[in-house]
Amino acid sequence: LSAVHNRSCKAFYALASRGNLELLPRGSMRRTRLLRGALACWGASSPALSAEQLGGLGALVCDMEPVTVTASHPHVLENLKLCRALSGAQRDALNAVLLAGATAYGHPSSWDVRSLHSLGTLMLSLNQTVLRSLAEEVRRALRRRIAATYRGQDSIQQHRSRVLLGALASIKVSSSPRRRARRSTGRCPSVPITAGALADPLLLLSYESSEEFDLCLDERVLRSSLALLLEQPLTAGFLRVVQRRLGQMYPEGIPEEQLKLLGPLSHLYTPEEISTWTVTSNATLLALLNPRVGKWTAPQAQQLITRYLDLGGILTGSLLQSIGGSTLCRLDEEHISCITPEAIGCAGPLDISSCSQAKKNQLYAKAQEAFASQAGTPAYYSLIQPYLGGAPAKDLKELAKTGISMDIDTFTALNPEELQQLSVTDVKNLLGINLPDLKQVENLPAVINWIRRQDQWELDHILGIGLQGGIVKPSPTGSATSVAVTPSITVVPTTAVLATTALPAGTTTSSHTAMGSSTSTHVSPTPNAITLTPLHAQSTLSSAGGSPVTTSRVTTRPALLPSSTSPCSVHPATTSMTTRS
Repeated sequence: LSAVHNRSCKAFYALASRGNLELLPRGSMRRTRLLRGALACWGASSPALSAEQLGGLGALVCDMEPVTVTASHPHVLENLKLCRALSGAQRDALNAVLLAGATAYGHPSSWDVRSLHSLGTLMLSLNQTVLRSLAEEVRRALRRRIAATYRGQDSIQQHRSRVLLGALASIKVSSSPRRRARRSTGRCPSVPITAGALADPLLLLSYESSEEFDLCLDERVLRSSLALLLEQPLTAGFLRVVQRRLGQMYPEGIPEEQLKLLGPLSHLYTPEEISTWTVTSNATLLALLNPRVGKWTAPQAQQLITRYLDLGGILTGSLLQSIGGSTLCRLDEEHISCITPEAIGCAGPLDISSCSQAKKNQLYAKAQEAFASQAGTPAYYSLIQPYLGGAPAKDLKELAKTGISMDIDTFTALNPEELQQLSVTDVKNLLGINLPDLKQVENLPAVINWIRRQDQWELDHILGIGLQGGIVKPSPTGSATSVAVTPSITVVPTTAVLATTALPAGTTTSSHTAMGSSTSTHVSPTPNAITLTPLHAQSTLSSAGGSPVTTSRVTTRPALLPSSTSPCSVHPATTSMTTRS
């Protein structure tokens, strides 16, 4: 990003905003810097963004705070359509903007079917207040549209669809004639749910409540067509009906063949209930972990995998990929120790940033064994990179010699104890072209501790990115020796070299330069601490007693210096330096 110049930044960020931002983890430093760079490029200094700014930011707006949604130009709705998912606070802000009625869509009470089509995926984020503002005909059209498109949606959209359908159902008048008939007869007042009827994507719109759905659900469908039933957009109430009916049908536990088919229904079970499941097959666990059917809570996923392992299951590469790094990190160290290097090698990159340090160490050792044949090749770093949080310092030092450019997120995820053992040169070589990013994280505890252990001179001259707080090396006698020359003074190579044994303490000398100016050297009373400070031009050598000695140059022989003291010399081109022993 540092290579993006002002004259080309708008074109760059316009292209970046149309890329797949999910390749950069949400909240990562690289993704955050991308957004900050774009805002700076477009001159956005406040949450209120103009239509032009919004047009250039594109999907980058998806990472912005809710206040930006409410404060910006109404064009912000077009940006939000590009977001894969909105946070709860962002959805609240979206609904506030819609209810204000200042957008191109007008107030929700004036919407028609075309308005719903224009909203696109934003319709899945409407809240109850907006839904109640819609005309009854528009609400019916919305239900039909959601049901018709449900099967082509991803898991996040399907979840939002089920929530929205539940909200629409709750708005219906509770005292409908059909509900009164159901209460009086106890029979299905609508179309019975059979295997043949499940082909209709709009079938469930025929049932006004979960009670009605329960009466119309044929048990034979649960036994023979459970998968087809669960492909319907079942609201939470409908799913609970299916869960209860399955419990009644299988009091000894749901058969494993049926467990494979539970889909989104499986997420309604508690960890305690999951601990009784019969999950012995790799295929069963893969089916339950399928991300298309939704996301497990961490305790649910942990219990499911633990149950599988306790029943003798083995974690393969494909299972590790489905489990994901965050869930893997919740397993016991005993279970992680059973994972083979071959499985790690086939799993693809896993995000193990949430693992304890002990688990990171375990997984790194397995990954190192898995990718040992690639060591020394250009591919090795990309393979081992997700697991470097468990790497020892000796391996990081070797990696630094291979010419990689480690991104700053990976660097800050290294084991803090191992990081302290890296030299300044090691860090420079590890980060490569990403070295300037280290300045952005200088206040992280691990980085602060590392800086404090380093020689400040090396931080300044090897890294050169402005890190401060390192160790200032003392001279051999324990006192710091420094040389400071103002940029306006040029010192010729023949500048006098002073020995503390040659002149008494308090003596001031003058040395004329080739440009006619002069520099003066004050000899400190401390024998081995010499400070060279440019003074006003002088032409006399004054003793401590004040009597002047007329001279144009005082020269001493380097041989007069004690052998234990390094001579302090000033290079003609030097303007500021610190003399080190």
